[in-house]
Amino acid sequence: MALIDKSGGINGFVDFMQNRAKLVKSARSSLLLSYMVGVFIFIESSITALIAGAVGRPFCDKYKIPQAKLAFVCDSTSAPISSLIILNGWGALLLGLISTQITHGVLEANALDLLIDSIFYNFYAMSALVITFLAIWFNIEIGPMKHAKYTPMTTQMEILNPKSMFYMLLPILLMIFFVFIYLYITGDGHILKGSGSSAIFYTVLTTTIFTLFYYVSTKNMTLMTWGKTTLLGAKKLFPIAMILLFAFAIGEVTSELKTGQYLASLASENLSVYLTAVVIFLLSSLISFSTGTSWGTFSIMIPIAVPMAVTMDANVALTIGAVISGGIFGDHCSPISDTTIISSMASDCEVIEHVQTQLPYALISGVITLILFFIVAFIYN
Repeated sequence: MALIDKSGGINGFVDFMQNRAKLVKSARSSLLLSYMVGVFIFIESSITALIAGAVGRPFCDKYKIPQAKLAFVCDSTSAPISSLIILNGWGALLLGLISTQITHGVLEANALDLLIDSIFYNFYAMSALVITFLAIWFNIEIGPMKHAKYTPMTTQMEILNPKSMFYMLLPILLMIFFVFIYLYITGDGHILKGSGSSAIFYTVLTTTIFTLFYYVSTKNMTLMTWGKTTLLGAKKLFPIAMILLFAFAIGEVTSELKTGQYLASLASENLSVYLTAVVIFLLSSLISFSTGTSWGTFSIMIPIAVPMAVTMDANVALTIGAVISGGIFGDHCSPISDTTIISSMASDCEVIEHVQTQLPYALISGVITLILFFIVAFIYN
Protein backbone atom coordinates (compact mmCIF):
# COMPACT_ATOMS: atom_id res chain seq x y z
CA MET A 1 0.00 0.00 0.00
CA ALA A 2 2.96 2.32 0.54
CA LEU A 3 4.02 1.57 -3.02
CA ILE A 4 0.52 2.25 -4.36
CA ASP A 5 0.46 5.60 -2.56
CA LYS A 6 3.92 6.50 -3.88
CA SER A 7 2.93 5.54 -7.44
CA GLY A 8 0.30 8.28 -7.62
CA GLY A 9 -2.43 5.78 -8.47
CA ILE A 10 -4.78 7.10 -5.77
CA ASN A 11 -4.63 10.64 -7.21
CA GLY A 12 -5.20 9.19 -10.66
CA PHE A 13 -8.31 7.40 -9.41
CA VAL A 14 -9.64 10.61 -7.84
CA ASP A 15 -9.00 12.54 -11.05
CA PHE A 16 -10.79 9.89 -13.13
CA MET A 17 -13.87 9.79 -10.89
CA GLN A 18 -14.12 13.58 -10.66
CA ASN A 19 -13.05 14.91 -14.05
CA ARG A 20 -13.34 12.10 -16.57
CA ALA A 21 -16.13 9.74 -15.54
CA LYS A 22 -17.90 12.59 -13.71
CA LEU A 23 -19.54 10.05 -11.39
CA VAL A 24 -19.16 12.34 -8.39
CA LYS A 25 -21.49 15.32 -8.69
CA SER A 26 -22.66 16.02 -5.14
CA ALA A 27 -21.78 15.70 -1.46
CA ARG A 28 -23.78 12.48 -1.23
CA SER A 29 -22.07 10.82 -4.18
CA SER A 30 -18.70 11.92 -2.76
CA LEU A 31 -19.33 10.17 0.54
CA LEU A 32 -20.81 7.16 -1.26
CA LEU A 33 -17.59 6.85 -3.26
CA SER A 34 -15.53 6.75 -0.05
CA TYR A 35 -18.04 4.25 1.34
CA MET A 36 -17.66 1.99 -1.71
CA VAL A 37 -13.87 2.29 -1.59
CA GLY A 38 -14.01 1.28 2.08
CA VAL A 39 -16.13 -1.77 1.20
CA PHE A 40 -14.09 -2.77 -1.84
CA ILE A 41 -10.66 -2.54 -0.17
CA PHE A 42 -10.98 -5.07 2.64
CA ILE A 43 -7.32 -6.07 2.86
CA GLU A 44 -6.64 -4.27 6.16
CA SER A 45 -8.62 -1.80 8.25
CA SER A 46 -5.94 0.91 8.45
CA ILE A 47 -5.29 0.67 4.72
CA THR A 48 -9.04 0.89 4.05
CA ALA A 49 -9.35 4.06 6.13
CA LEU A 50 -6.27 5.66 4.55
CA ILE A 51 -7.38 5.07 0.95
CA ALA A 52 -11.02 6.01 1.60
CA GLY A 53 -9.81 9.22 3.23
CA ALA A 54 -7.31 9.99 0.45
CA VAL A 55 -10.03 9.50 -2.17
CA GLY A 56 -12.62 11.53 -0.26
CA ARG A 57 -10.56 14.57 0.83
CA PRO A 58 -10.52 16.38 -2.55
CA PHE A 59 -14.31 15.99 -2.80
CA CYS A 60 -14.77 17.31 0.75
CA ASP A 61 -12.92 20.42 -0.35
CA LYS A 62 -14.96 20.79 -3.53
CA TYR A 63 -18.42 20.25 -2.00
CA LYS A 64 -17.63 21.74 1.44
CA ILE A 65 -18.36 18.46 3.26
CA PRO A 66 -17.46 18.50 6.98
CA GLN A 67 -14.32 16.43 7.49
CA ALA A 68 -16.05 14.74 10.43
CA LYS A 69 -18.50 13.10 8.02
CA LEU A 70 -15.68 11.69 5.92
CA ALA A 71 -13.90 10.41 9.04
CA PHE A 72 -17.14 8.72 10.13
CA VAL A 73 -17.44 6.96 6.74
CA CYS A 74 -13.78 5.89 6.77
CA ASP A 75 -13.93 4.52 10.32
CA SER A 76 -17.31 2.82 9.92
CA THR A 77 -16.27 0.85 6.85
CA SER A 78 -12.68 -0.06 7.76
CA ALA A 79 -12.90 -2.52 10.66
CA PRO A 80 -16.45 -3.75 9.92
CA ILE A 81 -15.71 -4.77 6.33
CA SER A 82 -12.30 -6.22 7.26
CA SER A 83 -13.97 -8.39 9.91
CA LEU A 84 -16.73 -9.57 7.56
CA ILE A 85 -14.58 -10.39 4.52
CA ILE A 86 -11.89 -12.36 6.30
CA LEU A 87 -9.44 -12.85 3.41
CA ASN A 88 -6.96 -10.67 5.26
CA GLY A 89 -4.94 -10.33 8.45
CA TRP A 90 -8.13 -10.24 10.53
CA GLY A 91 -9.05 -13.68 9.26
CA ALA A 92 -5.53 -14.94 9.88
CA LEU A 93 -5.55 -13.70 13.49
CA LEU A 94 -9.00 -15.07 14.30
CA LEU A 95 -8.21 -18.37 12.60
CA GLY A 96 -5.05 -18.68 14.67
CA LEU A 97 -6.85 -17.95 17.94
CA ILE A 98 -9.62 -20.44 17.20
CA SER A 99 -7.12 -23.09 16.02
CA THR A 100 -5.26 -22.72 19.33
CA GLN A 101 -8.44 -23.59 21.24
CA ILE A 102 -8.96 -26.67 19.06
CA THR A 103 -5.32 -27.71 19.45
CA HIS A 104 -5.64 -27.48 23.24
CA GLY A 105 -8.66 -29.77 23.11
CA VAL A 106 -11.16 -27.18 24.32
CA LEU A 107 -13.51 -28.21 21.51
CA GLU A 108 -13.58 -30.40 18.42
CA ALA A 109 -14.31 -28.49 15.21
CA ASN A 110 -12.85 -27.29 11.93
CA ALA A 111 -11.31 -23.88 12.65
CA LEU A 112 -12.20 -22.33 9.29
CA ASP A 113 -15.79 -23.62 9.36
CA LEU A 114 -16.23 -22.26 12.88
CA LEU A 115 -14.79 -18.88 11.89
CA ILE A 116 -17.09 -18.62 8.86
CA ASP A 117 -20.09 -19.53 11.03
CA SER A 118 -19.15 -16.85 13.56
CA ILE A 119 -19.00 -14.19 10.83
CA PHE A 120 -22.76 -14.55 10.37
CA TYR A 121 -23.11 -13.43 14.01
CA ASN A 122 -20.89 -10.36 13.57
CA PHE A 123 -23.94 -8.18 14.09
CA TYR A 124 -22.13 -4.95 14.96
CA ALA A 125 -20.17 -4.89 11.70
CA MET A 126 -23.37 -5.46 9.71
CA SER A 127 -25.30 -2.84 11.69
CA ALA A 128 -22.52 -0.26 11.36
CA LEU A 129 -22.35 -0.68 7.58
CA VAL A 130 -26.13 -0.34 7.21
CA ILE A 131 -26.36 2.66 9.56
CA THR A 132 -23.49 4.39 7.74
CA PHE A 133 -25.09 3.86 4.32
CA LEU A 134 -28.45 5.18 5.54
CA ALA A 135 -26.76 8.19 7.15
CA ILE A 136 -25.08 9.03 3.84
CA TRP A 137 -28.09 8.39 1.60
CA PHE A 138 -30.63 10.30 3.69
CA ASN A 139 -28.11 12.82 5.09
CA ILE A 140 -29.01 11.82 8.65
CA GLU A 141 -27.26 14.09 11.13
CA ILE A 142 -27.67 13.33 14.83
CA GLY A 143 -25.98 14.66 17.93
CA PRO A 144 -22.73 16.60 17.42
CA MET A 145 -22.75 15.76 13.69
CA LYS A 146 -25.47 18.43 13.27
CA HIS A 147 -22.94 21.06 14.28
CA ALA A 148 -19.97 19.69 12.31
CA LYS A 149 -18.53 22.30 9.94
CA TYR A 150 -16.31 22.13 6.90
CA THR A 151 -12.84 23.48 7.61
CA PRO A 152 -10.94 24.84 4.59
CA MET A 153 -7.72 22.95 4.08
CA THR A 154 -4.50 24.87 4.60
CA THR A 155 -3.12 23.38 1.39
CA GLN A 156 -5.40 22.70 -1.55
CA MET A 157 -5.10 19.16 -2.86
CA GLU A 158 -4.84 20.11 -6.51
CA ILE A 159 -3.92 17.15 -8.67
CA LEU A 160 -1.34 18.17 -11.28
CA ASN A 161 -0.43 15.73 -14.06
CA PRO A 162 -2.20 12.80 -12.40
CA LYS A 163 -0.83 9.31 -12.95
CA SER A 164 -2.92 6.41 -14.25
CA MET A 165 -5.49 5.04 -11.81
CA PHE A 166 -4.35 1.54 -12.82
CA TYR A 167 -1.29 2.02 -10.63
CA MET A 168 -3.77 1.65 -7.76
CA LEU A 169 -6.38 -0.68 -9.26
CA LEU A 170 -4.19 -3.42 -10.77
CA PRO A 171 -2.23 -4.29 -7.57
CA ILE A 172 -5.43 -4.31 -5.49
CA LEU A 173 -7.35 -6.47 -7.99
CA LEU A 174 -4.36 -8.80 -8.26
CA MET A 175 -4.19 -9.01 -4.47
CA ILE A 176 -7.84 -10.06 -4.21
CA PHE A 177 -7.42 -12.56 -7.07
CA PHE A 178 -4.35 -14.24 -5.58
CA VAL A 179 -5.97 -14.67 -2.16
CA PHE A 180 -8.39 -17.14 -3.74
CA ILE A 181 -5.64 -18.80 -5.79
CA TYR A 182 -3.44 -19.43 -2.76
CA LEU A 183 -6.38 -20.59 -0.66
CA TYR A 184 -7.08 -23.11 -3.43
CA ILE A 185 -3.43 -24.21 -3.54
CA THR A 186 -2.93 -24.49 0.25
CA GLY A 187 -6.27 -26.30 0.55
CA ASP A 188 -5.30 -28.94 -2.04
CA GLY A 189 -8.10 -27.88 -4.33
CA HIS A 190 -10.56 -26.81 -1.62
CA ILE A 191 -10.69 -23.04 -1.02
CA LEU A 192 -12.47 -23.38 2.33
CA LYS A 193 -9.74 -25.72 3.60
CA GLY A 194 -6.90 -23.43 2.61
CA SER A 195 -4.52 -21.74 5.04
CA GLY A 196 -5.69 -18.17 5.55
CA SER A 197 -2.41 -16.90 6.99
CA SER A 198 -0.29 -18.56 4.28
CA ALA A 199 -2.59 -17.29 1.54
CA ILE A 200 -2.30 -13.71 2.82
CA PHE A 201 1.48 -13.95 3.08
CA TYR A 202 2.02 -15.33 -0.42
CA THR A 203 -0.55 -12.91 -1.86
CA VAL A 204 1.18 -9.83 -0.48
CA LEU A 205 4.58 -11.18 -1.52
CA THR A 206 3.38 -11.85 -5.09
CA THR A 207 1.69 -8.45 -5.38
CA THR A 208 4.78 -6.65 -4.08
CA ILE A 209 6.94 -8.40 -6.70
CA PHE A 210 4.35 -7.47 -9.35
CA THR A 211 4.64 -3.78 -8.40
CA LEU A 212 8.44 -4.04 -8.84
CA PHE A 213 8.12 -5.04 -12.49
CA TYR A 214 5.03 -2.87 -13.16
CA TYR A 215 6.20 0.40 -11.62
CA VAL A 216 9.86 0.16 -12.71
CA SER A 217 9.13 -1.04 -16.25
CA THR A 218 6.62 1.79 -16.82
CA LYS A 219 9.16 4.27 -15.38
CA ASN A 220 6.74 5.26 -12.62
CA MET A 221 9.60 4.97 -10.14
CA THR A 222 13.21 3.88 -10.10
CA LEU A 223 14.44 0.64 -8.58
CA MET A 224 16.01 2.65 -5.75
CA THR A 225 12.71 4.46 -5.03
CA TRP A 226 10.82 1.14 -5.09
CA GLY A 227 13.26 -0.38 -2.61
CA LYS A 228 13.15 2.56 -0.19
CA THR A 229 9.35 2.74 -0.33
CA THR A 230 9.06 -1.00 0.31
CA LEU A 231 11.28 -0.77 3.39
CA LEU A 232 9.36 2.25 4.72
CA GLY A 233 6.06 0.41 4.24
CA ALA A 234 7.43 -2.66 6.03
CA LYS A 235 8.73 -0.49 8.87
CA LYS A 236 5.21 0.85 9.50
CA LEU A 237 3.93 -2.72 9.92
CA PHE A 238 6.45 -3.63 12.61
CA PRO A 239 4.16 -2.54 15.50
CA ILE A 240 1.37 -4.72 14.07
CA ALA A 241 3.74 -7.69 13.99
CA MET A 242 4.60 -7.10 17.65
CA ILE A 243 0.88 -6.87 18.54
CA LEU A 244 0.34 -10.26 16.90
CA LEU A 245 3.31 -11.77 18.73
CA PHE A 246 2.11 -10.62 22.15
CA ALA A 247 -1.50 -11.40 21.28
CA PHE A 248 -0.76 -15.06 20.71
CA ALA A 249 1.35 -15.06 23.89
CA ILE A 250 -1.61 -13.71 25.92
CA GLY A 251 -3.84 -16.34 24.33
CA GLU A 252 -1.45 -19.12 25.34
CA VAL A 253 -1.21 -17.83 28.93
CA THR A 254 -4.99 -17.57 29.42
CA SER A 255 -5.43 -21.04 27.93
CA GLU A 256 -2.81 -22.55 30.24
CA LEU A 257 -4.40 -20.84 33.26
CA LYS A 258 -7.83 -22.15 32.14
CA THR A 259 -9.29 -18.70 32.64
CA GLY A 260 -12.30 -19.50 30.48
CA GLN A 261 -13.21 -22.61 32.44
CA TYR A 262 -12.81 -20.74 35.72
CA LEU A 263 -15.07 -17.88 34.65
CA ALA A 264 -17.56 -20.37 33.25
CA SER A 265 -17.70 -22.17 36.59
CA LEU A 266 -18.45 -18.86 38.31
CA ALA A 267 -20.95 -17.77 35.70
CA SER A 268 -22.78 -21.07 35.42
CA GLU A 269 -24.45 -20.51 38.78
CA ASN A 270 -25.47 -16.91 38.15
CA LEU A 271 -25.53 -16.45 34.37
CA SER A 272 -28.21 -17.84 32.08
CA VAL A 273 -26.96 -19.48 28.88
CA TYR A 274 -29.26 -17.10 26.99
CA LEU A 275 -27.26 -14.13 28.26
CA THR A 276 -23.79 -15.54 27.51
CA ALA A 277 -23.42 -13.80 24.13
CA VAL A 278 -24.78 -10.52 25.53
CA VAL A 279 -22.35 -10.55 28.46
CA ILE A 280 -19.42 -11.51 26.22
CA PHE A 281 -20.32 -8.66 23.83
CA LEU A 282 -20.45 -6.10 26.65
CA LEU A 283 -17.22 -7.33 28.23
CA SER A 284 -15.40 -7.31 24.87
CA SER A 285 -16.70 -3.80 24.20
CA LEU A 286 -15.38 -2.58 27.55
CA ILE A 287 -11.93 -4.10 27.03
CA SER A 288 -11.70 -2.79 23.47
CA PHE A 289 -12.78 0.71 24.51
CA SER A 290 -10.25 0.77 27.36
CA THR A 291 -7.32 -0.55 25.31
CA GLY A 292 -8.21 0.91 21.91
CA THR A 293 -7.49 -2.33 20.09
CA SER A 294 -9.94 -4.85 18.68
CA TRP A 295 -7.16 -7.34 17.88
CA GLY A 296 -5.91 -7.27 21.46
CA THR A 297 -9.49 -7.81 22.63
CA PHE A 298 -9.87 -10.86 20.38
CA SER A 299 -6.63 -12.28 21.78
CA ILE A 300 -7.80 -11.79 25.36
CA MET A 301 -11.44 -12.79 24.98
CA ILE A 302 -11.49 -15.76 22.58
CA PRO A 303 -9.40 -17.98 24.91
CA ILE A 304 -11.89 -17.02 27.65
CA ALA A 305 -15.16 -17.01 25.71
CA VAL A 306 -14.76 -20.31 23.84
CA PRO A 307 -14.18 -22.45 26.98
CA MET A 308 -17.08 -20.60 28.65
CA ALA A 309 -19.38 -21.43 25.74
CA VAL A 310 -18.31 -25.09 25.73
CA THR A 311 -18.69 -25.48 29.49
CA MET A 312 -22.11 -23.78 29.51
CA ASP A 313 -23.20 -25.63 26.35
CA ALA A 314 -23.80 -22.33 24.56
CA ASN A 315 -23.46 -21.72 20.81
CA VAL A 316 -19.69 -21.36 20.22
CA ALA A 317 -19.98 -19.56 16.86
CA LEU A 318 -22.43 -17.08 18.38
CA THR A 319 -20.05 -16.46 21.28
CA ILE A 320 -17.11 -15.82 18.92
CA GLY A 321 -19.34 -13.47 16.92
CA ALA A 322 -20.05 -11.60 20.17
CA VAL A 323 -16.31 -11.22 20.82
CA ILE A 324 -15.72 -9.87 17.29
CA SER A 325 -18.68 -7.49 17.49
CA GLY A 326 -17.69 -6.24 20.94
CA GLY A 327 -14.09 -5.72 19.86
CA ILE A 328 -15.13 -3.57 16.90
CA PHE A 329 -17.79 -1.63 18.85
CA GLY A 330 -15.43 -0.66 21.66
CA ASP A 331 -12.73 0.16 19.14
CA HIS A 332 -15.11 2.51 17.29
CA CYS A 333 -15.99 4.40 20.45
CA SER A 334 -12.44 4.63 21.79
CA PRO A 335 -10.46 7.85 21.31
CA ILE A 336 -7.17 5.91 21.58
CA SER A 337 -8.00 3.39 18.85
CA ASP A 338 -5.58 3.19 15.93
CA THR A 339 -8.42 3.15 13.38
CA THR A 340 -10.01 6.18 15.08
CA ILE A 341 -6.76 8.11 14.87
CA ILE A 342 -5.96 6.96 11.32
CA SER A 343 -9.48 7.79 10.07
CA SER A 344 -9.17 11.26 11.60
CA MET A 345 -5.74 11.78 10.07
CA ALA A 346 -6.83 10.48 6.64
CA SER A 347 -9.84 12.85 6.66
CA ASP A 348 -7.97 15.87 8.04
CA CYS A 349 -10.31 15.90 11.05
CA GLU A 350 -9.55 16.44 14.74
CA VAL A 351 -9.60 13.15 16.69
CA ILE A 352 -11.91 14.44 19.43
CA GLU A 353 -14.37 15.85 16.89
CA HIS A 354 -14.40 12.53 15.07
CA VAL A 355 -15.04 10.58 18.29
CA GLN A 356 -17.86 12.92 19.36
CA THR A 357 -19.60 12.96 15.97
CA GLN A 358 -19.31 9.21 15.39
CA LEU A 359 -20.36 8.09 18.88
CA PRO A 360 -24.17 8.46 18.45
CA TYR A 361 -24.12 6.32 15.29
CA ALA A 362 -21.90 3.71 16.95
CA LEU A 363 -24.21 3.57 19.99
CA ILE A 364 -27.25 3.02 17.75
CA SER A 365 -25.46 0.12 16.04
CA GLY A 366 -24.38 -1.18 19.46
CA VAL A 367 -27.94 -1.21 20.82
CA ILE A 368 -29.19 -2.99 17.68
CA THR A 369 -26.40 -5.55 18.11
CA LEU A 370 -27.26 -6.12 21.77
CA ILE A 371 -30.91 -6.78 20.89
CA LEU A 372 -29.94 -9.17 18.08
CA PHE A 373 -27.65 -11.20 20.36
CA PHE A 374 -30.41 -11.48 22.94
CA ILE A 375 -32.96 -12.68 20.35
CA VAL A 376 -30.62 -15.09 18.53
CA ALA A 377 -29.42 -16.60 21.84
CA PHE A 378 -33.00 -17.61 22.64
CA ILE A 379 -33.40 -19.17 19.20
CA TYR A 380 -30.18 -21.19 19.02
CA ASN A 381 -29.46 -22.06 22.67
